[in-house]
Amino acid sequence: MSESSGVRLDSWVWSVRLFKTRSAAAAACRSGHVRVNGVSAKPAQLVRVDDEIRMRVGGRERIVVVARLIRKRVGAAEAALCLIDKSPPPPAREALLAVPQRDRGTGRPTKRERRELNRLRGFNED
Repeated sequence: MSESSGVRLDSWVWSVRLFKTRSAAAAACRSGHVRVNGVSAKPAQLVRVDDEIRMRVGGRERIVVVARLIRKRVGAAEAALCLIDKSPPPPAREALLAVPQRDRGTGRPTKRERRELNRLRGFNED
């Protein structure tokens, strides 16, 4: 494959295992979650070596640079050779706020408990 030719964007991001399915990759492109070289991209856009791809995957910003063009899905070790990952590191687990949950079987919160929860969350009851 010559360097001047390209590969479909949705096919490439699926092939390097950034999305579980090609249809999910295409849907992300159509909804504007994928940008190539700073421009919103359609699924059929051709990507070439050294293109920068920015996408939102799982609520996280991923930034990758195309190092090699592939058309077929490959193993994880080989897929890692096809891209250069410039994504910021994911936030630490401690940094993520733990969502308080009620114990199973305790039922719905009482009016008093609900008001306390709203006060903790910063909602004012006027």
